[in-house]
Amino acid sequence: MLRTLLRIYQCVIAVPILAVATFLTAVFTIIACAFGLSRSLGYYLPHYWAKLWCILMFVKVEVTGRENIDKHTSYVFIANHQGAYDIFLIFGYLNHNFKWMMKKSLEKIPFVGYACKVSKHIMVDRSSATAIQQTMENAKKILQGGMSLVVFPEGSRTPDGKIKPFKRGAFMLATEFGLPIVPLTINGSFSVMKKSSFAINPGKITLTIHKPIPQPEGEKSKEKMEELMSESFETIKSTLKESKS
Repeated sequence: MLRTLLRIYQCVIAVPILAVATFLTAVFTIIACAFGLSRSLGYYLPHYWAKLWCILMFVKVEVTGRENIDKHTSYVFIANHQGAYDIFLIFGYLNHNFKWMMKKSLEKIPFVGYACKVSKHIMVDRSSATAIQQTMENAKKILQGGMSLVVFPEGSRTPDGKIKPFKRGAFMLATEFGLPIVPLTINGSFSVMKKSSFAINPGKITLTIHKPIPQPEGEKSKEKMEELMSESFETIKSTLKESKS
């Protein structure tokens, strides 16, 4: 009975409100970016939009480790990717201005995709070696301004609740600019909304912000980057409660 009432509430009240909020957030973000406000309103408008998605869907959020980061410092944040609610969790509750590194295919989402593009989030194009190189160049321009970056190095949401091997892209950028890496562990998002389902279940998501991992000293090398990837992976996994599919 309670589940039925929940679905009725979501369909009749929450989803219509969130659909309107999503449209308005995208439109106002596009307008703000047209006036050169991508750095500020390109973050703060989606920040409150993301919180609304959690509040209206009865998703509680708990954050630990905020004392580990400085709002005036640039980082490359690395997070495991349990589900769609990871987006709302980080946008709404990390409380640190950043840009996403996301798939270029997301540009096709009406209004939202264009809003992400003009907000100068980094769109990853893997269609060719030239496209990948262009993606990296665009990322460098954005990070040169002292901006932070959030990446899901697994590349996509986990289908079974278990963490997958990391890809190198974010670590290459962090190494190039000498930026510290901050591992983020997300727990609970898989249960709230799985990759294989459109159902949103009330629940609790926790975000653990780990201490920054500084870039290794000395000459850059492939071995040092592999060590950085391994340390980031193990740090995230240290507080990860892997869900069962």
